[in-house]
Amino acid sequence: MIKSEDVKILKCKNLIIEIQHMWNVKTKVVPVILGAPGIISVPEQHTGKDKIKYLQKTAIMSNVQLLQKVLM
Repeated sequence: MIKSEDVKILKCKNLIIEIQHMWNVKTKVVPVILGAPGIISVPEQHTGKDKIKYLQKTAIMSNVQLLQKVLM
């Protein structure tokens, strides 16, 4: 999971730089990894049962929409 977090941060690096320049703000990437059922990696300061349930629901709904597009 640590490798996945590092990869996500690196993928967002250009976006972070662009946002910082456009709006003159500081930004921070918060990597959230949703893996196999029950495996979730969220930084400690962003934990909470409600947030985790929302993230799981969002991931499942995104997968459902993707499958619908592919199968239709």
